Amino acid sequence: MRRAVFALAAAASVVSAQSGSGREEIQVLPVQGNVYLVAGAGGNITVQVGKSGVLLVDTGNPQMTGKVLAAIRKLSDKPVRYILNTQGDGDHTGGNENFAKEFGSATAVSVANTPGSSATQTVQIYAHDQVLARMSAAKLPDTAWPTETFVGDSKELYFNGEAVLMYHLPAAHTDGDSMVHFRGSDVVSTGDIFNTTGYPVIDLQRGGSVQGVIDGLNRVLDIAVPAHHEEGGTYVIPGHGRICDEFDVLEYRDMITIIRDRIQASIKKGMTLEQVQASKPTRDYDPQYGAATGPWTTEQFVEAAYRSLAPGKK
Repeated sequence: MRRAVFALAAAASVVSAQSGSGREEIQVLPVQGNVYLVAGAGGNITVQVGKSGVLLVDTGNPQMTGKVLAAIRKLSDKPVRYILNTQGDGDHTGGNENFAKEFGSATAVSVANTPGSSATQTVQIYAHDQVLARMSAAKLPDTAWPTETFVGDSKELYFNGEAVLMYHLPAAHTDGDSMVHFRGSDVVSTGDIFNTTGYPVIDLQRGGSVQGVIDGLNRVLDIAVPAHHEEGGTYVIPGHGRICDEFDVLEYRDMITIIRDRIQASIKKGMTLEQVQASKPTRDYDPQYGAATGPWTTEQFVEAAYRSLAPGKK
């Protein structure tokens, strides 16, 4: 019952934030262990708190930083020490610069005058190397850039008494996606490979693919463990939407896999993109995940999936 109430509240706040009404409200929702969800600032923000400080997974839209910081202050009066970016989208990294300015940027370290001290503490921003490459190419302020990147499968750190692991998810939403696992609290933050409010966004221009999304969801399932009758256990925070558990991810993975197989079968029959779209391969899932208008429609999702499965076809 507790999770259901939190889940509904999270979903409502995210929908409000995406509406662009200008009346976005922030909600702080306990997940489990040291981990909380801050919803309503664009992409979901995962917050880990403890004696050592505050760690954030993503930072939301830049105009929401003040409200996000006020919400974090209800959880902890410690400084933000780490930001882990799951991708490079503005609704997930837009607050990077603001937090770096508030708590000190590692790109502009101030030397401390206290004997024995070398520098003041600053915010460290972690992300996959592709995120840094794209943010620098876009000429975003360097204070918003990752200060620590990785190029292999994973990056790990230990903070607030638990292991925190970032896993690279190649060619998923983009080519620089990561998910974050809080091993002690048993919480996974997925970024935009998982979105309970719609179909996953597949950014072909930045190396995304439908198969990469499925592979990423399978990686989440490899980590997640249910507590009882497929409920509880590992909790999962999606890029947008409500708090979930393993079974929710399983159903989402199966849905994307079924749509992929339908599109792939149509491609083998020689069908064009227009023919595939007309066949409505998502029809039985559209009432829950479909959208006819907005920044990411069902038609766009089908096109992206089609082009990632048949890159040479027009």
